[in-house]
Amino acid sequence: MREKKLSNDGLMTEGSIGKQLIGFAFPLLLGNLFQQLYNTVDAVIVGKFVGSEALAAVNSSTPLVNLLVSFFMGISVGAGVVISQYYGAKNDKKLHDAVHTTVALALASGIFMTFVGIVLSPIILRLMGTPEDVMGLSTIYLQIYFGGILGIVVYNMCSGILRAVGDSKRPLYFLMVSSVINIILDLLFVAIFDMGVAGVAFATLIAQFVSAGLTLFVLVRTSNSFKLILRDIRFHKLQIIKIVRIGLPTGIQNTIVSLSNVVVQGNINSFGTLAMAGCGSYAKIDGFAILPVMSIAMAITTFTGQNIGAKKYDRVKEGTKIGTIFSLITVVIISAIIMIFTPNILKIFTNDSDVIYYGTLMMKCLAPGYIFLGLSHLFSGVLRGAGKTTVPMIIMVLCWCFLRMAWVLTFTPIFKDIKIVFFGYPITWFASAAILLIYYKKANWLPHEEIIEEKTTLEKSC
Repeated sequence: MREKKLSNDGLMTEGSIGKQLIGFAFPLLLGNLFQQLYNTVDAVIVGKFVGSEALAAVNSSTPLVNLLVSFFMGISVGAGVVISQYYGAKNDKKLHDAVHTTVALALASGIFMTFVGIVLSPIILRLMGTPEDVMGLSTIYLQIYFGGILGIVVYNMCSGILRAVGDSKRPLYFLMVSSVINIILDLLFVAIFDMGVAGVAFATLIAQFVSAGLTLFVLVRTSNSFKLILRDIRFHKLQIIKIVRIGLPTGIQNTIVSLSNVVVQGNINSFGTLAMAGCGSYAKIDGFAILPVMSIAMAITTFTGQNIGAKKYDRVKEGTKIGTIFSLITVVIISAIIMIFTPNILKIFTNDSDVIYYGTLMMKCLAPGYIFLGLSHLFSGVLRGAGKTTVPMIIMVLCWCFLRMAWVLTFTPIFKDIKIVFFGYPITWFASAAILLIYYKKANWLPHEEIIEEKTTLEKSC
């Protein structure tokens, strides 16, 4: 029998779809807002208390962080899909195995990335064409950051487990706590102890380990079927195969797209330190702007996974329609707000008029294309929840990587205008949204039999 659940067990296979998606997405949104606060607060405090060079160092490090972290975060998507499907199907034995395999994967990948990030940071920064005046600061920031990457990976993997079973509130609470800690330590280390970029890196490191510890504590103390038993943490063959099979395409996609963003960042770097600081500052605003649609996409992934596990395929299609409407309305409102208030918001980061100029210019090029970015994430979320992670991988890689790099590398040297770099984003967002919509409408992507049970040959091998 299934273990006794909390009054709100997180299942989204019954009831009002709209209310469930909003109820699940809203804590995700708030959680993502606090997650975004980490780097944003770092940038604000560095820009105000240290200077433009330090601000450029912190901002230009983001694409590299994403490059090295994104692969394993993609794998975590596979874990979330597997867990949500088992939870929807009420298969407690396989749910137990999947949870403990996911935690084992988090620990192993976090330790691996610690060493890789520390060693490769200066090498990749040089390949990105990072100016010498910020090279030293960027290296310091990244090496300290990757010294604590284990906390980031464990938090994201464990909060992914909670979200997969419908609990998006507690990851939010933990992020709120760690964000407050990060802000306090940023001010303490930078404004009082004058530790510069090293201070903000240490603050982030400590705060992330706090959030990781809190998620582990909840999983260990819960009485639900996804309870974490420390002595059971290990790789289960069947589950690691399924997690990797579903998550690997997303991991590859994230890595390749992040690599293309590193190339794009290299082109931005060629326009100088002020351009780096301005574009990096707007990137923080951009990170906040896309959070609502990202949250809706994350909610639709869990919703789709649970309902496919329960074989409620009509409910999946209806959820996609409602999610699309929510996404479109949200994007229109956000784009309008961003276009009106960005110049004033940039003044939070710096008082340098040239930095503000570049940030505002980037906004004017990107904001009108957010509607296509929102649709891309929405339909990708649906397909991932259905286990079709290869499809969005191929589409995103083709559009956000190869098409974007081809655009930037072809036209930037010709026109020598930074706007050419910026236009590469909305053009490739439109391309991916169009292709994903066509696939959703025309392809046969819903399963027609039980997707939780493995193939007979695979079951027998275990």
